[in-house]
Amino acid sequence: MKCPFCGDQDSKVVDSRHSEDGLSIRRRRECLKCQRRFTTYEIVESLPIIVIKRDGSRQSFDRNKIMNSMVRAFDKRQVDMADLDRITTEIEQSIQNTLDREVSTDKIGEMVMERIKPLDEVAYIRFASVYRRFQDVSSFVHEINRYLEEK
Repeated sequence: MKCPFCGDQDSKVVDSRHSEDGLSIRRRRECLKCQRRFTTYEIVESLPIIVIKRDGSRQSFDRNKIMNSMVRAFDKRQVDMADLDRITTEIEQSIQNTLDREVSTDKIGEMVMERIKPLDEVAYIRFASVYRRFQDVSSFVHEINRYLEEK
């Protein structure tokens, strides 16, 4: 590992710890030339995921978009941000674990709805209204009835 201070290639690992989410390892290193310490993170290399949008366009997967959509759905509702981060990580890992390198926004939306449903029914309906593009009150009523039937 190249030292960020002097550029030397030789360093030793002084300390290693798993991250809280268990997805990376934090390593404290010491440069053998200048004796300065720096931190590195080791993560599993993942293949890029392409998201296919409703209009057919494609873009790189961005976990922040999932998180932001849930934050909007839970606006002014009681929710632990750790739960939303956990859900986002679960969805990302689930997608990574499939052999497909492309996933539709419809599939991602269904995965989000499935996971937020037990957390908060109002947030679920809010998310569904955007995801399913409700156009009128009857769309809301239909989704609420579906929700109540599944309960």
